[in-house]
Amino acid sequence: MEHINRHIRKKLLQILGVSPVVFLNGPRQSGKSTLVQAMAKKEYPAEYVSFDNPMQMATAVNTPESFLKEPKGPLIIDEVQLVPEIFRPLKIVVDQLRQEYGSKTNGRFLITGSANILALPKLSDPLVGRMNVLTLYPLSCAEALGGTGDFIGRLFNKEFKADSGELKLTEVISISTFPEISGAGVHKHTSWFDGYLTTILQRDVRTLAEISKISTLPNLLRIIANRVGGLVNEADIARDAGLNHVTSRSYKTLFKMLFITFELTPWYRNIGKRLVKAPKGYLIDTLLLCYLLGYELDDLAKNRPELFGHVFENFVATELLKLMSFQDKRMDLFHFRTSDNKEVDFVIEKTNGQLAAIEVKHRDYLSNSDFKGLRELQQLTGDDFISGIILYRGQDVVPFGQNLWAVPINNLWG
Repeated sequence: MEHINRHIRKKLLQILGVSPVVFLNGPRQSGKSTLVQAMAKKEYPAEYVSFDNPMQMATAVNTPESFLKEPKGPLIIDEVQLVPEIFRPLKIVVDQLRQEYGSKTNGRFLITGSANILALPKLSDPLVGRMNVLTLYPLSCAEALGGTGDFIGRLFNKEFKADSGELKLTEVISISTFPEISGAGVHKHTSWFDGYLTTILQRDVRTLAEISKISTLPNLLRIIANRVGGLVNEADIARDAGLNHVTSRSYKTLFKMLFITFELTPWYRNIGKRLVKAPKGYLIDTLLLCYLLGYELDDLAKNRPELFGHVFENFVATELLKLMSFQDKRMDLFHFRTSDNKEVDFVIEKTNGQLAAIEVKHRDYLSNSDFKGLRELQQLTGDDFISGIILYRGQDVVPFGQNLWAVPINNLWG
């Protein structure tokens, strides 16, 4: 497919200017190699090596410090999770270069990986204070459509627009995925995900951990897919998968490390009310979710509206994650739920405590009662509550009270 501008590129270049090591991680096939190789030809001239190459991998394993010191300028190392032993030598080399060149060492190493190996302290600890981490997810809808990706900014500025009706939701979901299958047909999706999951479960999992029951992983993943958007119940998942609680939890951790699944923790402050503290679970890609559920996207939308509602929520969750990944300032994504079942699907909170909340409804019309969760959160947070919206299938922006709106879903991609 034609080159697509990745919105994280600007932030990646900025961080390369202030950090000696930048780790760009993210799901396999999300476009990391394409992005860093394109940057190496233009604004970030660098030597490129990949540990998918057996010779380069062997050199790094046998003589890591020489491997890292040999290039005289910036070095890009692709698929670094294949040689996790490189991290400690990398610390030594960075410290030596800092002593010799000071701040000129910034941007010296750009490494990529398809696993969040920073979740393993023995690997991440050596580079504390020396490395910044960014995550490249599959294509966002704004990237796929050539948009600016400014939804979060407009959310906090309370700037919304009516729906022009140019694109269907299912069309947008079908292109907001891995670059190689963006906009492709259903048959290609199926064969591609067959190979994708085989590679991850048979190769990448073995790189990170010794798995005694690797044949149970596909079934566990399908069980998680069928619970998307719900509160995570560890005991129920383990029972349905035929695993003990400890094994099920460790396998789920592997899925998160490999960017297959993710969870949103509950938002709460010391507000004197008991809130439900279980996370909510999602798949990193909505077409992958459809594949695991065994349904085509259009068939779900037409014939299984109750199930498509969960797919819709998963799509919004992944899009928010993507949009937040290239924001200049840090933000966190949560869900909100009280003990009496008032809930909000997504809460975006800034470091200054300001927050915006988003509910998702796959309906054409909304009523006042649909906003009870948003009103509860608004009452609890006072002036920190900037805006609360429900993304829905209607075409009009409709106010439902102070700082509360029904907003057409097309605002997500602009």
